[in-house]
Amino acid sequence: MQSETTSDQATAAPAESKESLRRVAVASFIGTAIEFYDFYIYGTAAALVLNEAFFPTLDPVNATLASFSTYAVAFAARPLGSVIFGHFGDRVGRKSVLVASLLLMGLSTAFVGLLPGYGTWGIWAPLLLIALRFLQGIGLGGEWGGAALLAAEHAPRGRRGLYAAFPQLGPSVGFFAATGVFWLLSSELDDAAFRSWGWRVPFLLSFLLVGVGLFVRLKISETPVFARVRDAQEAGKVPAADVLRRHPRELLLGAGGMIIAYGLFYTATTYCLSYATGTLGISRNTMLGLSLVACLFLAAGTWLAATRSDGAGRRKLVLLGSGCAVVWGLVLFPLLDTRQPVLVALGIGGALFCMGVIYGPMGAFLPELFGTTVRYSGASLAYNLGGVLGGAVAPLVATRLQSSFGSASVGWYVSAMAVVSLACVLALPETRERDLG
Repeated sequence: MQSETTSDQATAAPAESKESLRRVAVASFIGTAIEFYDFYIYGTAAALVLNEAFFPTLDPVNATLASFSTYAVAFAARPLGSVIFGHFGDRVGRKSVLVASLLLMGLSTAFVGLLPGYGTWGIWAPLLLIALRFLQGIGLGGEWGGAALLAAEHAPRGRRGLYAAFPQLGPSVGFFAATGVFWLLSSELDDAAFRSWGWRVPFLLSFLLVGVGLFVRLKISETPVFARVRDAQEAGKVPAADVLRRHPRELLLGAGGMIIAYGLFYTATTYCLSYATGTLGISRNTMLGLSLVACLFLAAGTWLAATRSDGAGRRKLVLLGSGCAVVWGLVLFPLLDTRQPVLVALGIGGALFCMGVIYGPMGAFLPELFGTTVRYSGASLAYNLGGVLGGAVAPLVATRLQSSFGSASVGWYVSAMAVVSLACVLALPETRERDLG
């Protein structure tokens, strides 16, 4: 046993200075925070204003569905982004691909803020919105896998969960920043100004954030694990094809494990924001404020589960979070339907805490399922395929279920997604002892 441990340590990434590891942690965190800020401001805008700005000729329910459909376009594009960026990430390197994904994501987001509405450009406005949203999805499809690998492949053995926690915290901070900006604008502007131009400000801020992200990411080095593969000229020709041929089980089960993480998040945030303001009559400012509080639950669940996964194991904590989500799906909408701010915050916060417990360990769990030569492609594809089923369709299905069968049916839908993810993770092995070298 001792010799096996020594061998593993010999093949693990070489030890790096504390300063270097801190730089990697900061780069992986800031990059995902910025890119998920870009992604989430679209979700918030879709719930609050895009239906009126780009689909004014439709009735309220169909306008909301159309707005959420443009939201779903990015999720459909994300697997394609995984293939494109994963290909170059597994062949050229993690660092350069992360710079490219940040540029594509950030600029396509910023241009949404410059896009005229339906009243000015007619049908071209929603068509260009869809095109920009598609490019957003391509960029984000390459972002998460690279950021997770940047942290995990630099991390010392036995601390991958801790270092992979930093990119996993990016969505919490990105969502908090996105919601906070909308809350400030909604508080300071009257309704007409907010709907006319105020909603565009969060998108335009992306120009500034892209510059910050590039400054940080250009200072980091390539991961030592990939550097050895590159030096040995062992990179595969078509990594995505290698994933499908050699790791189909890990790919499909990993994607299944991610379904409820996405489903919880986009039901508890994007859909619940639309449902609470449109159906329950809760004010926009109140819901945005309660969403800010709920972000803290997400960050807490993510950090606690990710850091403890080095000792308890990734699989056990993801199973725990999925099991809790089965129960919380049935609790969420009864709490929302009370219209009591404390109970609404508890409902959304509890859902996001469950999501964090699942999501936190995934930063190490998914990369550990795949070998170095296909890790970028495999982890990214699993992550983003889960997003298609859990994130793209959740607001659409929830809107239709609620209008036809009431809010309780949405809760059952969330619980059903949790059962699917639970079964998929049960079929996967524990990975925390695996060597990434």
